[in-house]
Amino acid sequence: MFLVVTRNFPPDVGGMQILMGGLAKSLLEHGPVKVFADEFTNSNVFDKKIAAEVHRISGIKLFRKYRKATLVNDFIEKNQNIRAIFFDHWKSLELINENLIKKTKTLCLIHSKEINHLPGSRLNKRFLNSLKKADYVVANSNYTKELAIKMNLDKSKLCVINPGINEPVVLDNLYLEKAHKYFDENKSFPKIITVARLEKRKNHEKILMALKNLKSKFPQLKYVSIGDGEEKNNLLKLVKELDLNDNVIFLKNVEEKLKFSLISLSNLFLMPSIIDKKSVEGFGIVFAEAASYAVGSIGGKDGGASDAISHNKTGIICDGNDLNSIYESINNFFDKENYMKFGKAAKIFSENFYWKKTIKNYLKLIDQ
Repeated sequence: MFLVVTRNFPPDVGGMQILMGGLAKSLLEHGPVKVFADEFTNSNVFDKKIAAEVHRISGIKLFRKYRKATLVNDFIEKNQNIRAIFFDHWKSLELINENLIKKTKTLCLIHSKEINHLPGSRLNKRFLNSLKKADYVVANSNYTKELAIKMNLDKSKLCVINPGINEPVVLDNLYLEKAHKYFDENKSFPKIITVARLEKRKNHEKILMALKNLKSKFPQLKYVSIGDGEEKNNLLKLVKELDLNDNVIFLKNVEEKLKFSLISLSNLFLMPSIIDKKSVEGFGIVFAEAASYAVGSIGGKDGGASDAISHNKTGIICDGNDLNSIYESINNFFDKENYMKFGKAAKIFSENFYWKKTIKNYLKLIDQ
């Protein structure tokens, strides 16, 4: 049996939710899976559709953390056949009884921003003490691994396993037709997309400014942004100020089938993320997802995007803090139909992230 203890799990949306849902599903091919996860809207509907046994914990966040730890500790004590335990976050591991988990392999995943605390600070000491309990600390990228070392994490526990993705599926014609309408029935070029929360770190503001400069060269360009967040009103205002109303569409609460249909029709996935205070892009699972549909990407140099994008092969790594760097990268991406070469190479590169390969890396750790 495998045990997954997570704060992030579908049907909640986000990169970590995709990762933990995919991990649980992939582990099922190698044994039964028990999941302890936070309650979320309509989670009971989702849980009925998956083969894993999911125990949801509801209530106020502070009390929920203690309740979950108590339930997990009790489960571990009563079950002697747990092959490995996976934690999504050091806080999920923090209150787990160290003596109880010594009898099994314990893996804790790290993603970047949750460990980005000043060495010697209270939070730094907390996460270091928590991760001492883990046999292995799995970083989502080489960037996150190096960040963890700077934060004084024990190197001997550290390894890198990039997040897994599902293999691309044959897309439903109904959703493809909807996607075509957003792109003006293929009259638009270039077709550019971002799938990300509307927050400063994702750098939508500079994306829009770069598109304004690009519009004179590509008057029929169309940019679709999928996501919601605290920056939405500011971005809508900026679209109006930059006279991009006919070129930019913001969508939220998009069904997965429509999301992948929109990605598949795009020429470029654009997310030149930056560091915002302590928040940084640890990997960028959406780069790998876009690549699986033969769409190349432009990502930012800050963070772990360089694990997901092979620079000048499957896309371009730019300086997200520099508007000219973003603009020139987009120009270069579409110069001499480079975007087609990037897309073909991205498709092949994406196979490195398929779950059937990724899960083998986890199992190797467990069996060491």
